[in-house]
Amino acid sequence: MAPLGHPLDLLRPGRRITGMSAVLLPVRRGGAVDWGAFEAHVRRTAEAGLVPAVNMDTGYVHLIDESTRQAVLDRTATLLGGDPFVAGAYVPDAPGDGFDLDATRRACETVLAAGATPVVFPSFGLSGLDGDGWLAAHTQLGRSADRFLAFELSPAFGPVGRVQDVGTWSGLLDIPACIGAKHSSLARAPEWDRLRVRDLRRPDFLVLTGNDLAIDMVMYGSDYLLGLSTFAPDRFAERDRLWAEADTAFFELNDRLQWLGALAFRPPVPAYRHSAALFLQLRGWLRSDTTPPGVPRRPASDRPLLAEAARALGIGVE
Repeated sequence: MAPLGHPLDLLRPGRRITGMSAVLLPVRRGGAVDWGAFEAHVRRTAEAGLVPAVNMDTGYVHLIDESTRQAVLDRTATLLGGDPFVAGAYVPDAPGDGFDLDATRRACETVLAAGATPVVFPSFGLSGLDGDGWLAAHTQLGRSADRFLAFELSPAFGPVGRVQDVGTWSGLLDIPACIGAKHSSLARAPEWDRLRVRDLRRPDFLVLTGNDLAIDMVMYGSDYLLGLSTFAPDRFAERDRLWAEADTAFFELNDRLQWLGALAFRPPVPAYRHSAALFLQLRGWLRSDTTPPGVPRRPASDRPLLAEAARALGIGVE
């Protein structure tokens, strides 16, 4: 589908941005979760004014077991004491599996029971549906869940990723329980198209950019659910405040955050989680840059580059 208009028409200076930040799940040497570091990072994310997002790709949702996913939910709910958060509604499956509606419903119910908003995490079964089937699956979920967020994910992040055409995507706007959708195509044009359709048909619907390579999509009306913001929730909150105040200092801070994003989210994209662990360790917020087995690692030469990016943001490093 051709772009629906010029993106400059979408610019919204002075808009208040809704920021959601995917929280890294810290891991100790030996593989155990560092619960103290996790809870501290959830707390600082919320205190910065961002909505914590747990059990996402940044939280290794597909690499941890069910008991750990439940512990993440329980600890976050207890820590936030009723303040908002979102969480991945994840269904483990394998290539070739069909879509399991009942399992996806149960995953959403588990998140809702913790007081969070479910993010319907991509699965092989869900991504394997054609466009009509994908939309029908979300319609069915909306009959049992009072609220949820949909999620389009680029295959660059993992094999379950799939991005719909804008015509199929627009059907989400007809599902009252679907209050928004994370769009992680890593491309501007399809997100601009979604914003135009949203603005015309359902202005309160959240288009949550997941484009860590173009975090300025917030200028055009996107809100965000990013992995990059877990590196520096304090600086993202400051950037968002500057945009709401129509302060031109927004641009320089955004550029410096994007420099960090370009470094951290270069191919292989899934290695950004190791970049996050390195960066948080440099900030003194983690004791280890350990990641679970299967997560691509960055070379040792990234450490001084990340330290340079931190200093450009006014962040002291250890």
